[in-house]
Amino acid sequence: MSEIKLSVETENLETVLMILNNLKSGLIREIQTDGKSTKDKPTQYQPKTNTIVKETTGKYLDASAFKERLKAKKSRS
Repeated sequence: MSEIKLSVETENLETVLMILNNLKSGLIREIQTDGKSTKDKPTQYQPKTNTIVKETTGKYLDASAFKERLKAKKSRS
């Protein structure tokens, strides 16, 4: 197994750790910082809800309005 050692400024440590932790799983076996292991550290962002936000500010609110416009466009051509 090969090892890579990085020297990172303290203010950049969280950013570098976030990048390394978000790499493809199985690519890195273990990450250590100052003698502390960060093997199973969760990501910083945790969504507050599991809901999907649907935007209603689009050009068409329903599929029928879009189809009507397409039909009108084809008939003009």
